[in-house]
Amino acid sequence: MKWTRVLIIILCMSFATGIVSAQGAIEDLTVTFIRNANIRQTPDETATLLGVGARGQNFRVDGRNDNGRWLRGISQNGIVGWVINGTVNIPPSTINGIRIITTDAPFNLTPPDGASAPAQSNIPAPTSGLEVSVYSDVNMRGGPSTDYPRVGGVFGGKPLLVDGRSADSTWVRGANQTGEVGWVAVRFVNISASQLNGLPIIDANTPFALAVQTNAPTNAPVAPPVVAVGNTAPVRGFSYGGHVAGFNDTTFNWMRYAGMTWIKKQFRYFDGQNPNDVANTINQAHAAGFRIMIGLVGDKNDLTRDGYYGRYASFAAGVAGLGADAIEVWNEPNIDREWTTGDINPANYTQLLRQSFNAIKSVNSNTLVISAAPAPTGAENAFPGAVMNDDRYIRGMADAGAVNYMDCIGVHYNEGIMPPTATTGDPRVPSNYFTRYLPSMISVYSGTFRGARPLCFTELGYLTPEGYGGLPTNFSWASNVTLAQQADWVDGAVAYSRNSGRVRIVIIWNMNFRGGGDDPMGGYAIIRPDGSCPACDALAN
Repeated sequence: MKWTRVLIIILCMSFATGIVSAQGAIEDLTVTFIRNANIRQTPDETATLLGVGARGQNFRVDGRNDNGRWLRGISQNGIVGWVINGTVNIPPSTINGIRIITTDAPFNLTPPDGASAPAQSNIPAPTSGLEVSVYSDVNMRGGPSTDYPRVGGVFGGKPLLVDGRSADSTWVRGANQTGEVGWVAVRFVNISASQLNGLPIIDANTPFALAVQTNAPTNAPVAPPVVAVGNTAPVRGFSYGGHVAGFNDTTFNWMRYAGMTWIKKQFRYFDGQNPNDVANTINQAHAAGFRIMIGLVGDKNDLTRDGYYGRYASFAAGVAGLGADAIEVWNEPNIDREWTTGDINPANYTQLLRQSFNAIKSVNSNTLVISAAPAPTGAENAFPGAVMNDDRYIRGMADAGAVNYMDCIGVHYNEGIMPPTATTGDPRVPSNYFTRYLPSMISVYSGTFRGARPLCFTELGYLTPEGYGGLPTNFSWASNVTLAQQADWVDGAVAYSRNSGRVRIVIIWNMNFRGGGDDPMGGYAIIRPDGSCPACDALAN
């Protein structure tokens, strides 16, 4: 009895009010949202969205589902529903102590006390909106910055109903087809300058007042599970393809004409997501006659959460089970855009790779597991704690035994301004740095792992401003690259990689992205704004 009282006191001190039933199971526990969270009618990602719990607000819990991933409770504004456990400040040990309930169990709690409602904006809610689409799978944020938490996402090619823009016009706010409301970076949005400028300027606290037509009415029947279009043939020999923003016949036709057999799509995983969200991407690629590589990257802010590596690995295994031909485990983990600042560590990444490899292979032995390609960089001295040079990073991976947990070594090459066979002559300082030249990239990456695994270029491209105007300062090194050079060098890089005998796959960065600005993805695209594809012509010939 004494220890029971101590446990109850600890719970109350840590998580506000907690009441334990006579059977020892917690049935009244007040927690706090650590990020904006969707509140759903039942414990399922596809269930009806009832509302959103705001970061910092309290949530009063009366039970959990059988596996503990979902908690039922009531928000401060009186919404009763289910949230994913990772959206509130509660450790796994406490979750296990909450009583298990069914969806029809009576709910008897009142809304919790706590922090006041989010500050309201002085800007009135816009009453009209604009329907646009996004180029690729993209996160939605709680405000106009990546500093805000993820509150949802939009799949490439899907609509977004926007009601406003940020003051600097780099973000728009809108609602997706499931009713999630959040901010999306403009560079991912298919929107013209005149349309963007026509949107009112709003802030993160401006109310969203537009009516959103979701995919299905509340009483619609649950869709049947997605049936995977599997591709069971093992990957052999050399092959190449392209990274696409969205699927369309024009892009597919150019890719077939150029001899490509791979499509790459990057997918942003959020903790607790269902692998079926990737099924349509896999099936569309297979139906079009291509193999599909999924670049699977999560939220760096989740990396330190208990059990996250295992949940990520489980999701990757689910994607493999749906027929993915290759999975790249994360993206550029040597920079703090994708990995936790101050914790960039190749040994830690290797642990994520190990768990993912074992999980993937247990489900689909033919899915290629590709290690995350580091960002090619030598800037660690200028950005301590935020960057690790890629050569040093892959040496750390090799020392940690990463070669045992991959089929292919991921590589990015995207800063070339010289022909692909060149080994000297780059005008930048230092001219001899290995990331400047394709041959030295192949030599360093292959040599670090003693040739034990082939290389997979999951991103290989040449930037040209032709057709887009100028380039931002950080990319001015490519200002003199012409469209003709881009075409010739892409073709030459594929040929050089094939002939090296050390490369299995080349994914061209990229096929059909658009946009300039601070991240000129459109300048890398080989399908140009006028619809031509000189690089496709070169590859075909």
